[in-house]
Amino acid sequence: MVLVAYFHYNSYSYYKMNRVNVLMLFGGESSEHEVSIASARNVYDAIDTEKYKTYLVFIDKTGRWYVVDSFEDIDDNTKMSPVAPVFGSNHFSIIGKGDTINPDVIFPILHGINGEDGSVQAVAQLLHTPVVGCDMTSSAICMDKVFSKQLLEQNGIKTVPYVVHMSGEDLFDFDDLVSKLGNKLFVKPANGGSSVGVSKVENKEDFEDAVKKAHVFDDKVLIERALEARELEVSVLGSGSEIKASGAGEIIPDRDFYDYDSKYDPKSKTLADIPAKLSEEVSKNIAPIAIKVYKTLGCSGLARVDFFLTKEDELFVNEINTIPGFTDISMYPKLWQQEGLSYRELIDELIRDALAKAKI
Repeated sequence: MVLVAYFHYNSYSYYKMNRVNVLMLFGGESSEHEVSIASARNVYDAIDTEKYKTYLVFIDKTGRWYVVDSFEDIDDNTKMSPVAPVFGSNHFSIIGKGDTINPDVIFPILHGINGEDGSVQAVAQLLHTPVVGCDMTSSAICMDKVFSKQLLEQNGIKTVPYVVHMSGEDLFDFDDLVSKLGNKLFVKPANGGSSVGVSKVENKEDFEDAVKKAHVFDDKVLIERALEARELEVSVLGSGSEIKASGAGEIIPDRDFYDYDSKYDPKSKTLADIPAKLSEEVSKNIAPIAIKVYKTLGCSGLARVDFFLTKEDELFVNEINTIPGFTDISMYPKLWQQEGLSYRELIDELIRDALAKAKI
């Protein structure tokens, strides 16, 4: 890395440092706004400050972007300066200041709509700036549970049986669905995360309410068979020929299924068993399947692949998350820690991967 002049937006003065300039994006418009903030705090605390100069860019719930000095400033409008990307120029303009931020790499720690769905990745592409994680296309595909299922199935990877309901269509006959998918169903928005808008149903009345609830978050709703199965997760890291997968961890929810409260409520008693206690056959097969999922969907940088494991030791891919959580309870970093990769080392690998993809 050559010696570059960097701008310090707090003092509005320039100085020279031999550090990589990282612009961290967090917050966002989705229902996972608070999760993003919690993840970003952890990444910020763990990042190697001798290697990286980090700029914090907060996206509020209306979609406005602000540069802030600290996480404490996000609730004080007087301490936030609006910023806007200047496409094709590899920099952000600080509105009203006449100053700029010139990132070497963008690190999005965003979940859900307008963050994990390819939107921010498209901004990075138009800026001509490397971005940590998947590109615009794979992010969009992985965000849409229907598109990703279709691609996985075409490549011989098992997913849970499902049907799709579009907003405005007549509702499916519940008894007909039960005959096809079973008497327990999951209803979920096709685009979303952290189990927001997801319901498990066993009768017609709850089914109709669940479809309405899911449509609040998406015009496309996925209706799946509710498998009696264990929930496993595998972390995948890297790009090209340098892709690797962790061992599996098991989520043991404290309620009927792993919903939003089970994930993030401070009172949740959900457990993470790392490594998961699996048969030799499943242990041998799950990481290669996770890597195949990752490659099939065009992923790079990082992703977490979630599985269901039946009593018959049959693996089904549940979904893939291209920006998994980095909260205190998040499985992605915990699985790598189990493999001997510390939180700081993981962040370092992610940034180096993004820069390598851009051939910097």
